[in-house]
Amino acid sequence: MALLDHLGITVGDLERGRAQFHPVLTALGYESGGEDDHSISWHNGDETEIILYTWDEDSEPHRHGRIGWQHLAFAMPSRAEVDRFHALALDAGWSAVREPKEYPRYSERYYASFVEDADGIRVEFMYNPPKDA
Repeated sequence: MALLDHLGITVGDLERGRAQFHPVLTALGYESGGEDDHSISWHNGDETEIILYTWDEDSEPHRHGRIGWQHLAFAMPSRAEVDRFHALALDAGWSAVREPKEYPRYSERYYASFVEDADGIRVEFMYNPPKDA
């Protein structure tokens, strides 16, 4: 059973959102799903779906730290994959918030990077193996 069925994210420009999210999501194993004039989706088989929606005229870009969305973290199988996904996201137009590094305040094994899209949507790529790994 999926822990998360679907996630809807509103972006300021749907085509820019596609250009930024598509390379990252397909590298994570998601496949293109449906689309119409106000949304684009990706799915992971019958599991989690991620949907981008166009923005409402009265909306402003997201500001990290305000009430609401904080970030979405994707667990990676290795430090090398954190580095690879970080570079892939930058190539797709995301901005680096924090370069890949260790975060000992979370655990002595925690290694992560953070990126934001043009609308301020923040994603983390993280590796935190079990203590006995």
